[in-house]
Amino acid sequence: MGKSKTTKFKRPQFSSVGLPVNAVKEVDAAEEEHDEDSCPAAELLERVRTKLLLGFKSKGLHTTREVSLPPVVSPAHCLHTVTEDNPELLRSMNAAVLGALENVLLSSQTGMAHTLLKTLAAGTLWNMKGCLPEARQSQTLNAVVASLSQCLDLDAGVLILELREAEEVHQRNADSVTDVEESAAGELIVEEMVEEEEPPNKTRNGKTAKTDTDFSDLLPRGKEELREATALLTAQQTSLEIIVNMCCSDDASDDEWEEESSSDESDMTPDGLCDGVCSLMSPLCLSAEVQGALINHSIPEKVLKKTGYPRQEAISVCQEDPSWKGLTKKMRRIQSRALTCLHSILSTMDAESLGGEAALQGAAQHLSTLVFGAEEILKDVEFLEAVISAVRALLQMIASKNIAQCMTPQQLMSLSEAATCCEVVSVRVNAVAILGITGSTLAKEKGSAEILQLIGNALLQVASKDVDLVVNGEALDALFDVFADGEEAKTAAKNIGLLTALKALHPVFKAKVRKEGRGKYSPQQLCVLDNIKINLRRFISYLEKMVKK
Repeated sequence: MGKSKTTKFKRPQFSSVGLPVNAVKEVDAAEEEHDEDSCPAAELLERVRTKLLLGFKSKGLHTTREVSLPPVVSPAHCLHTVTEDNPELLRSMNAAVLGALENVLLSSQTGMAHTLLKTLAAGTLWNMKGCLPEARQSQTLNAVVASLSQCLDLDAGVLILELREAEEVHQRNADSVTDVEESAAGELIVEEMVEEEEPPNKTRNGKTAKTDTDFSDLLPRGKEELREATALLTAQQTSLEIIVNMCCSDDASDDEWEEESSSDESDMTPDGLCDGVCSLMSPLCLSAEVQGALINHSIPEKVLKKTGYPRQEAISVCQEDPSWKGLTKKMRRIQSRALTCLHSILSTMDAESLGGEAALQGAAQHLSTLVFGAEEILKDVEFLEAVISAVRALLQMIASKNIAQCMTPQQLMSLSEAATCCEVVSVRVNAVAILGITGSTLAKEKGSAEILQLIGNALLQVASKDVDLVVNGEALDALFDVFADGEEAKTAAKNIGLLTALKALHPVFKAKVRKEGRGKYSPQQLCVLDNIKINLRRFISYLEKMVKK
């Protein structure tokens, strides 16, 4: 409800002693006082630092032929994971670790494993941004974004075709017995990778918990091309997730959201509704330094390009070999991550920074092709969740700038209709929000009463029938926007009996909030639901006045 909130990708959290948070039990105060030298976290960081430094010569990284990168990539994965949202652990960081990570970013090596290593180093430095000396923060930020940009520049479709062809040449020259053994081992590992790598799970606070499931380090030595392809896709997926996290400002706390959603009378707008309902178009805050770095390295354009469908030739080639088959899922996941990343960018940047009207219309045309190009795609829940959030963010921005867009109301209604049947709550929330944005835009146009009636009936259905209160609230919120003003909206409201329907729904919604709210929904969600409940009463009064005129 309200703003289109960005979602942060989170890996499993670890405590200050290097253990998973959910595995740490309460200890006595005396046991909590760890000596720095004996702290497992400090021990872990020292081992990681040593491994990273072993990957360097005085003039930079070894080449792949001189040293096996997986022993370096594995601790880099570990460091990227444990440094996320772990301030206690970050206090154990030292200049040697920072220096090693910065040297990785400055490396000129080009292999896919090196690309993955640089991406992980970039993510770790972003996690450690609060520990960086102030004089080096700007330079490090630009180095981080430059590494992510270089990773996204790589055309995975073309490179996978080249790597697969190279493997076939290698296999033709290899001993047939060794060939069979390595193929079987590779198939086993990649099958495990596909089984383990599931879509990120939503946590109670709305953020995304992601489990690191990259098994490229475990692939046999004889599968170097497959290892390289897996490293490339892992690097690009990780790059997109890091950019999402860069767009999720930690300063925009839940407390701030609660304040914005408060129902104080001073927040009233002229039509009697709380301002929290009418601020859908307000962009979230993104620091000028971060935004500048992302724009300077053309990150928005590169992310948009990654939202396209994976190259069909690469999909076909991977499908032909059992050991490569798992990469098809990773390619599709990159598309979904790119769509989530696009949503975050659209939600945190202004239209002018993204290229203005022409660029936004081009993005709308591109998303329209993705969504309406193949109906079976909408059956993929992960893709649907990502694409509908991107569509919502784009429509919000376009509507706020009064920019004409290429998606017809009928197309958007069909998308929302498909999405409201999805079991994922966030998909249904975005679906009704899209109806609200579409309806409020159409209400300004003459001759739109008929389509407004269809939108109004669809929103009333969701508001009264959906099993989730958050979705009910979003549907009511959308109704307030669509029928807030205008002769076309007034005509449509009368034709669908909106006043009567809302009067009947009001006591039901109030009772549902009172009965189901506590315990099932977060304090922030309850605050917004209470706000909707108050606005529903005011909106009914507003409609009653309109009828009397």
